[in-house]
Amino acid sequence: MSDTKDRAEIRALIENWVLFRDARLWDRFRKVWHKDGQMWATWFQGSFEDFIKVSEAGFAKGVRINHMLGGTTIEIKGKRAIAQTKLSIAQRATVEGVLCDVTCWGRAYDFLEKRKGTWGIVLRRHTYEKDRIDTVEPGAKVKFDKQLLARFPEGYRHLAYLQTRIGYTIKDELPGISGPPLEALYKQGAAWLKGKKI
Repeated sequence: MSDTKDRAEIRALIENWVLFRDARLWDRFRKVWHKDGQMWATWFQGSFEDFIKVSEAGFAKGVRINHMLGGTTIEIKGKRAIAQTKLSIAQRATVEGVLCDVTCWGRAYDFLEKRKGTWGIVLRRHTYEKDRIDTVEPGAKVKFDKQLLARFPEGYRHLAYLQTRIGYTIKDELPGISGPPLEALYKQGAAWLKGKKI
């Protein structure tokens, strides 16, 4: 396969994103992005440099988020690519006075470009397909604000609830396992591969 080297480089970028981000190795994390790279998540949308700043500020306040990767599929068209990677996001925080773990499963959806011989991420988005919340102490109970919980889409309902309770503003209508936001993301990806701007 003629693009084997490109696929290996892209997969390495995706793995490095997770390892460097979770380890807070920011100088190395910067190398997976192009200078204009953007990051979109439930709690943040903006440049990767601002993402670094808010991630570090959150860590100082006790925010703990970890990621795990699964398989990747990569579509390459010339100097552009879309990579989709199975992903889980795990976050621990106190929710309504009870220490909890939230796990959310979905995909990383990366817009990549090869510039001056080097691949980099131009935009990272996520799909949020399902999530759950568990108390760290067995048998503990969380008394949810049911109205707040119902505000969020099913795919990231508990993650959004936890993140709201620790002070973040959560973006509505992010891509899930199906529906218009996911179809819009796919269209955006297809347009990117045809050479259009994001």
